[in-house]
Amino acid sequence: MSWGTELWDQYDNLSIHTNKGIEVLDKYANFLRDRVAIETEYAGKLRRLVKNYQPKKKEEEDNEFTSRQAFRNLLKEVGDLAGQREVVSETLQTQIIHGVTVLSKTLREDRKKCLTDGTMLQQTLSAQLSALERAKRNYDKAYRDSEKAVENYKKADMDLNLSRAEVERYKNIMTSKIQQSDDAKNEYANQLQKTNNLQQQHYGILLPAVFNRLQELDEKRTRGIREFIIGAADVESSVAPIIARCMEGIVKAGESINEKEDSLKVIERYQSGFTPPTDIPFEDLSKMDPGVAPQSNYSSVPYNHLTIKGGTLTAAKLKKARGGILNSIFGSNKQRQIIEACITMKNSLTADGQKEDFSDLPPNQQRKKLQAKIAELQHKVDQETNTRDGLMKMKIVYEANSSLGNPMTVEGQLNESEHELDKLKMSLKKYQGFLDKANQLQVANNSPQSNRNQLQNGHRTSRHSNGSASADDHHDADDQPDDAGSLSSSSASPESGLGTSHTSLPGSGQGSANENPIGEETSYEAEVEMLQPLGTCRALYPFEATSEGSIPMSEGEELQVIENDQGDGWTRVRRANNTNGWDEGFVPTSYIECTLFA
Repeated sequence: MSWGTELWDQYDNLSIHTNKGIEVLDKYANFLRDRVAIETEYAGKLRRLVKNYQPKKKEEEDNEFTSRQAFRNLLKEVGDLAGQREVVSETLQTQIIHGVTVLSKTLREDRKKCLTDGTMLQQTLSAQLSALERAKRNYDKAYRDSEKAVENYKKADMDLNLSRAEVERYKNIMTSKIQQSDDAKNEYANQLQKTNNLQQQHYGILLPAVFNRLQELDEKRTRGIREFIIGAADVESSVAPIIARCMEGIVKAGESINEKEDSLKVIERYQSGFTPPTDIPFEDLSKMDPGVAPQSNYSSVPYNHLTIKGGTLTAAKLKKARGGILNSIFGSNKQRQIIEACITMKNSLTADGQKEDFSDLPPNQQRKKLQAKIAELQHKVDQETNTRDGLMKMKIVYEANSSLGNPMTVEGQLNESEHELDKLKMSLKKYQGFLDKANQLQVANNSPQSNRNQLQNGHRTSRHSNGSASADDHHDADDQPDDAGSLSSSSASPESGLGTSHTSLPGSGQGSANENPIGEETSYEAEVEMLQPLGTCRALYPFEATSEGSIPMSEGEELQVIENDQGDGWTRVRRANNTNGWDEGFVPTSYIECTLFA
C-alpha cells in the first residue's frame, strides 16, 4: 500500500504529517543534546569530586591503612566512571546527534522539493480546470446566443410584414451564432479532453509519485529514529562492561579493608618499643637520712624537646636565639651555654626538626624512619650509579669517535656524578650504622634479663646469671645520693634468680656505687644454696637461644622450673649437664608445658 494510491486526495494532510515527523526528529535531537550536556556535567562533577577528595600530600603516610587504600581505589574507580560518562557524551555527540542533524536537514530539503513539485502539479491542474471552466462558459453563452438567433430567425421568417432583406439578416445572424456555438463547443470539448487527460495523469502518475516520495521520506525518518535510539542504547551498552568492572573494583576495594591489619599497622606506626613502667617502690622515710630530700621517681616519660625555664625551645625558636637574645635575656654564662648547646643541637636536626639519627623518637619509630631513609638513599645511589655509567659509556663513545662529541664535555658531568655518588654512599653508610646501632639496642632491650629489670628504691638493676651489676647501675648510682634509698642488692633468692650475691650497704665500704668510678666492676664471692625447683616442664617446641640469659632446648625435653613467668613471657628453668652440673636460663613460656609442685 502506498500513499499515492490510498491518499491521492490528502495532499495537505500529508504535508502537515511529514512536517510534524521532522519536528519529532528535531525534538529527539534536542533531547540528546540535553542528555549530552547532563552527561558532560555529571562527568565533570565526578572529576571534581574525585579531585577534591584526593589525599593531600601530608596524608600520604596514612595510605598504608587498608581503609585509606580502599578509599583511594574507590576514587580511582569513580574517576574511571567519570571517564566512561565522558565517552558516552562524546559518542552521542559525534555519532548520534550528528547523524540526527544530518538526517533532519536532508529530510527537510527532500520534503521541500516534494512539496514544490506537488504544488506545481496542483497549479497546472488548476490552470487546466480554469481553462475548461472558461471554455464551458463560452460554449454555454454561444449556445444560448445561437438558440436565440434561431428563434429570432424563425419569428422573422413567419412575420409577413418584414422584408426579405430583414429575414436574410436574421438568417445570417443565426448562421453566425450557430457557427460560434459550434466553435465554442469544439473548444469546450477540446479543453475537456485535455483536462481529463491531465487529471488522469495528475492523480494516476504525477501526484502519486510525489506522495510516494513523501512516504519514503517519512519512512526514512521513522527508520532513522529507530536506528538512532538503538544506537544511543548501544553507546550506553558499550561502556556497561567497563562500568561493571568499575563497580567490581569498588566492591573489591571495600572487601580489601581489613580491620585487623589496620590495627596491626597502627601498632607498627605508634609502638614506641618502651616497656611499661614498673611498680613505684615504697620509700621508707624513717630509714632515709634526715638531711636528704626524697627523690621522686614517678616520672618515666621521655621528652623529645629541649626545655628551658618551663618553655619548649623548638627549631623555629632556636633561630631567634642567635640574634640579641643571648645578650639581652640570657645574660648569664650558664644560660648562654645552654642556648649555645641548643643551637649546636639544632644544627644536627633534620628539616622537620628531628635528630639526624632519629634518636629522639621511640625505638620502633626510630628504626622505621632509618629503614625508610636507607631505602630512599639506596634508590638515589642506584639512580646516580646509572647516571654515572651512562656518562662513562658516552665518554667512551666520544673518545672512539670524536665526530659525535667532545669527551671533555662529559668529563665535568662525570666528576660531579662521582662526587655526588660518593656523598650518597657515605650518607647511606652512616644511616646503616645508625640502624645497626638501633638494632643492637633493641636486641639488648628484648633479652629476657633486660625485660626483668626492676626499679628497686629508685635504682634500676638487672639480673645476670653471673651476678655482676650492669653499667647502668653505676650510672644511676652516680645520679642518686648515697642513702638508705640507694641500697642496691641482688640476693640469692628465688625472686632474684642469681647464683651470686652483690650487696651494697651504706657505710660498709663495699659495693657503694658512689665510692667506685663509673664503669668499674666489683665482684664479691658468696656461697649461695641452689634454688629449689618449683615444678617441672616439658618443651613443646624446639628453641634456639639467641639473646642473653636464654638457653636452648629441644622438643620433648624435661626441665626444672625455678622461677615462674613474671609477666614478661619468659620462664626460668634448669637442667643437668655433664660439665658443671646445672644449666640455668630463660625460655619462652609459650614453648613449654609446666607442672608445678603442690
